[in-house]
Amino acid sequence: MSNADRHGTIAQAVRETGRITVQELVELTGASEMTIRRDLDALAAQGVLERVRGGARTLLLRGEEPPFALRAHESVEAKRRIAAEVSSLVADGETVLLDSGTTCLEVAQLLRRRPVTVMALSLQAIQVLGEGPGPATLMVPGGQPRAAEGALTGPLTLASLSALRFDTAVMGCCGLSAAEGLTAYDLDDAAVKKTGIASSRRIVVAADGGKLGHTAFAHVGPATLLHTLVTDTTAPADEVTALEGAGVVVKVV
Repeated sequence: MSNADRHGTIAQAVRETGRITVQELVELTGASEMTIRRDLDALAAQGVLERVRGGARTLLLRGEEPPFALRAHESVEAKRRIAAEVSSLVADGETVLLDSGTTCLEVAQLLRRRPVTVMALSLQAIQVLGEGPGPATLMVPGGQPRAAEGALTGPLTLASLSALRFDTAVMGCCGLSAAEGLTAYDLDDAAVKKTGIASSRRIVVAADGGKLGHTAFAHVGPATLLHTLVTDTTAPADEVTALEGAGVVVKVV
């Protein structure tokens, strides 16, 4: 098991159990006790979990948005497959609005090699798209980054989006269902998503299967606003069918 895979496994185990011991993680991963202790120290430094005597515990309260650093370790391979499919849907020369979030960050890694114009809505994606010479043209909106998330929000972000028109908006989400539509944990983030959708000709949602069938606090819009959903094989079949019934093209990778 690679370091990244082991960190992802540990992060998920802590999130699911709330508290876990070093010995339980040794049995789960097959790694040595010393390796697990180093992993826990590294993940604690990233804000993924809290170190306690003999193990670790989650930092999350029920209903809270999982930290970016934690989500970055979850479903990595699925997110990369989703990103590859999303990138294939974008034609050379397009103007693209790229939402915040870990799946959209994977999309940024691919679009930076493409002759497209991208307005990125997170500090992480801005950094990726701005690395070195490349065919992609980066546009940066105004706004204030949300703590730890790096997602840009506020009046300056909304004004930047309202002033432009995009061929494609690649949106992330915290929850998506045919019944409740697209939802987010944060009200300011939901406002940015709404404005971005209104300024774009085509809406592509990039979301791993764990987001489907769930509803977060802030409503963004109905599923009928979406053109395409790219998700993975863990997506609930009944929810996929319901979204297709609402007119959404669903691509499972």
